[in-house]
Amino acid sequence: MLDIRLIRENPDFVRERLATRGGGDEAQIEEVLRVDAERRKTQTELQRLQSERNRLSKEIGGKKSRGEATDDLESSVHKIGEQIIDLNASANGLDGQQKDLLLEIPNLPHESVPIGKDPSANRVVRSWGEKPRLTEPADHVALGAKLKLFNLERAAKLSGADFICFTDAGAKLERALINFMIDLHTREHGYIEISPPFLVRRVCMIGTSQLPKFEADMYGLEENQLFLAPTAEVQLTNLHRDEILRVADLPKKFVAHTPCFRREAGAAGRETRGIIRVHQFDKVELVKITTPEKSYQELESLTIDAERVLQLLGLHYRVVELCTGDLGFGSAKTYDLEVWSPGQDAYLEVSSCSNFEDFQARRMQLRFKNRDGENRFCHTLNGSGVALPRLFVALIENFQQPDGSVRIPENLQPYFGASEIR
Repeated sequence: MLDIRLIRENPDFVRERLATRGGGDEAQIEEVLRVDAERRKTQTELQRLQSERNRLSKEIGGKKSRGEATDDLESSVHKIGEQIIDLNASANGLDGQQKDLLLEIPNLPHESVPIGKDPSANRVVRSWGEKPRLTEPADHVALGAKLKLFNLERAAKLSGADFICFTDAGAKLERALINFMIDLHTREHGYIEISPPFLVRRVCMIGTSQLPKFEADMYGLEENQLFLAPTAEVQLTNLHRDEILRVADLPKKFVAHTPCFRREAGAAGRETRGIIRVHQFDKVELVKITTPEKSYQELESLTIDAERVLQLLGLHYRVVELCTGDLGFGSAKTYDLEVWSPGQDAYLEVSSCSNFEDFQARRMQLRFKNRDGENRFCHTLNGSGVALPRLFVALIENFQQPDGSVRIPENLQPYFGASEIR
C-alpha cells in the first residue's frame, strides 16, 4: 500500500502519478485524505482528554490527601473516561476505514515507466533469437492430439472446462521443463529453492495485493480465510512477513515450483484455445527481497535470470516494458517476456518481472534494519522463471518437424531422456 504520509504531504504528486495509470483513483484519494484528517482530529482530542483526566486525577489525589471533597472532580473524570471510550472506538474505526481505502489504491508507476493508457504504448526493449522458418506450422492443439501430449476432454471430465491433463510424453516434458528451470535458478543464479504449501491465509493474499482487489478471481476456502495460491509469489514474498531482516542478509532470493489457481480464464478465441489460458497451471516463480537502493538493479538481474531459460531452450522472445496504463495493480515497473508462438502467429507472455518497491512490504510489515540502525521497509520483486503451459506451447510449436515429430532442445535432453517426441 502507499504511505499515508506521502498522500497527506504530497497529494498532487500522488494524483499525478496515479493519473498516468488511466485515472479513476481521484475519489479514493479524496476519501483517504478526509478520513485521515478526521482520524488525526480524533486522536488529538483523545490526547487532550487523556491529559485532562491525568491532571484531574492528580488534583483529586492532592485534595484527598488534605481531606477535601472530590465528588465534582471524580464525576468529571468519569465523564471524561466515557468520552475516551467512545473516541477510542471512533479512532479504531477510522484506522480500519483508512487501511481499507489504502488497500484499494494501486502503486505509483516509477518515473522511468513509459506513459500510456493501454498495451499499444508498451515498449519493446530487446529481442533474442529468430523466428523459426516453418511452412504452415501446426498449433499446439493439433500437435498435442497427434502426439498424445495432453487430453483436454478427460481434464474436463475431471474438473470442468479450462483445465489440462498432460499425458505420457507431455507429462514427462512438463516435468523435464520444471526440473530444468529449478536447477538453472538454484545452481547458476543463486536462488534458494522452497517447496511451500499451496493453501495460503487471507492475510498473505492481502500482503501481496491479490486481495481485496482481485478476490473474485481467486479460489477461496473456509469462508475466504484460506485460498488456493494463484502464484508462488504469495508464499515466497510472505516468508518473512512481520519480520525485521538484517541488511547483511539481503537480497534474499527464492525460487519455487507450484501449481497456480485462478478463476478467470478469459473469453473464447484463438488466444485462449487449447492450454494457453487455464484455471490451473504450473509455474516456476522467482522472488527477491532487497533494499530500496538496489531494487532496480535487482529487477534487471531478475529479468535476465528469467530470459536465460528461453535462451538455453533456443526460443525466440522479446522483452517488453509495460506502460503506466498496462501495469499490474501493485507494480511500480514491469518487464514482460513474450515468447514466439508459430501456431498462434503471435507472442505469448511467459513471465512478468516486476518491482513492487515497498508496496507489498508495507502490507506485510516486512522491514530491514539498515547500517544506521533504522528500520525501513524492504523492496520486493518477483517474476516467473518461467510459466507453464505457455512455455510448453512455444516449445512444441517452435521445434515441430516436417514429419510431425517434436525435437527436444539439447539443454533439455538430459532431463527429458530423449532427443525427440514422435
